[in-house]
Amino acid sequence: MPVRRRRSTALAAAVATAAALGATALATLGGATTASAAESPLSDYELTWGIKQSYRTYVGMFGSFTASEGATQAAGNGAFTFTDGTGTYDTTAHTVDLGFKGRLVSASAAHHFEVTLTDVRFDSGAGEITADVTAVDTSGATPVKKGDDVPLATVDVTREMTGMATTLTTEAGEYLGSADYAGAAGDPLTVAKKTQPSTEPTTGPSGEPSTEPSTEPTDPEPTDPDPTDPDPTDPAPTDPEPTAPETTPGPQDPSPTASTSASPSVPASAAPTKGEIVDGTLGWGVKESFRSYVVGNIAKGKVTVSGGATQAAGNGAFTFKDATGTYDTDADKLTATFEGAVNFKGHESGGEYGLDLTLSNLKATLDGGTGTLSADVNSLGARTEGVVLADLKAESGDLRAAENVITVDGIAATVTEAGAEVFGNYPAGTALDAVDLSVALSDDARLPDGDGTGTTGGAGGSGGSTGGGTGSAGGAASTIGGTGTTTGGSIGGGSLASTGSDIPGPALGVAAGVAVVAGAGAVFAVRKRRTGAQPAE
Repeated sequence: MPVRRRRSTALAAAVATAAALGATALATLGGATTASAAESPLSDYELTWGIKQSYRTYVGMFGSFTASEGATQAAGNGAFTFTDGTGTYDTTAHTVDLGFKGRLVSASAAHHFEVTLTDVRFDSGAGEITADVTAVDTSGATPVKKGDDVPLATVDVTREMTGMATTLTTEAGEYLGSADYAGAAGDPLTVAKKTQPSTEPTTGPSGEPSTEPSTEPTDPEPTDPDPTDPDPTDPAPTDPEPTAPETTPGPQDPSPTASTSASPSVPASAAPTKGEIVDGTLGWGVKESFRSYVVGNIAKGKVTVSGGATQAAGNGAFTFKDATGTYDTDADKLTATFEGAVNFKGHESGGEYGLDLTLSNLKATLDGGTGTLSADVNSLGARTEGVVLADLKAESGDLRAAENVITVDGIAATVTEAGAEVFGNYPAGTALDAVDLSVALSDDARLPDGDGTGTTGGAGGSGGSTGGGTGSAGGAASTIGGTGTTTGGSIGGGSLASTGSDIPGPALGVAAGVAVVAGAGAVFAVRKRRTGAQPAE
């Protein structure tokens, strides 16, 4: 059970006042004489908070989160939930002080950091989230940084305690590795009593089914301090998930194509079991965290599609069109090449980009349910054709045509060794967004409506242009990319590298912590000599 270390400011002041001014009089009255008489015990609460979406994206790019000992993380690199919250409710001030179980570790072997949060606490009177924090530079270059009850964020407390706005503190920036976090908006916070399953239905005062567990109906629910509301009702929030953070879009469905339901009844001649592909679409988001990284406050870049490719709204997945190739449903084989390109730019400095990556001419192959996804890659001006980016594995190896259309959705994709060189920070075997493809086998076949929403830009107005997308960053940038990224056979690596001081990570104060990843060293070594840039302090 978490040990309570600190009381709320308001409650501490009340205790001090009572002790100094009223202790004798209260003793004379012979009643309950301590300030603690105004407190009621609380138990079985949950706290859900994502810290900051861009921080989760950063860690997901370069490392991983591990939640244990009562803490969990939502799917898709989502928010964290800490459980078994216990504490007190001040029935006079209407404030709560709760401590939660759970251990959260964010770590990156490549960038030499490990940050651990334990004993997470929420104090509505003080309006803050605290935790015990340990930050380690795993390279050993800087000492371990530890702190108890470190204030991580201030909270705009609301009566319902759901979706409360948070603001990160200076201390949060120090421990998470980015001074820019100080004063920045954090993810929304929700504190709610865990709803217990009940075998017998219960009813509330209005006769409606109660969401509170029937075995513990008397736990008071805290509210904002409000002297005009001496008897707060129990709002019993039932949704512990926070609302979407800031203006950053939530994870998008990486599948821009439609479902596999049969197309509307249209006359179509029967296609042979093998032959030429007439048309088709491929839906793929590359990787949701990569898209977020490019347009987020680290790379501060944009995503641009061209050549007939489209991107779903909200910095979503991409659709590539006009497929050509061959199929053989008897042998369960398919090879399809798709038109369209997508360009990722970021880390701009003086008109040059540290990240300028274009993928085009995507090609998917399947043979008995397994295959590959390849593309022509242009990174910082260095172009390589037919790079196998991902290994594919479909749920079924059976290729079947319906209405002269073969549709295979949800194909698992994992990064290959060559793809790891292209993306720089994803080790081989890392899961990418799933792939959806549909190909038409005859001229009169109708493909599912899967060409997105018509928007081509990334989040926050970072894209929108359908022109260009060649991957060229201009003469100087292309030259640097050409000389720096082909060394040792690297295919334009370093796409995700950054030397900006806004990159989180305690180790960034030393050379080992600078974000130089596979294939990127030469690029940034050249750039440092030209600009005089130094590692972030």
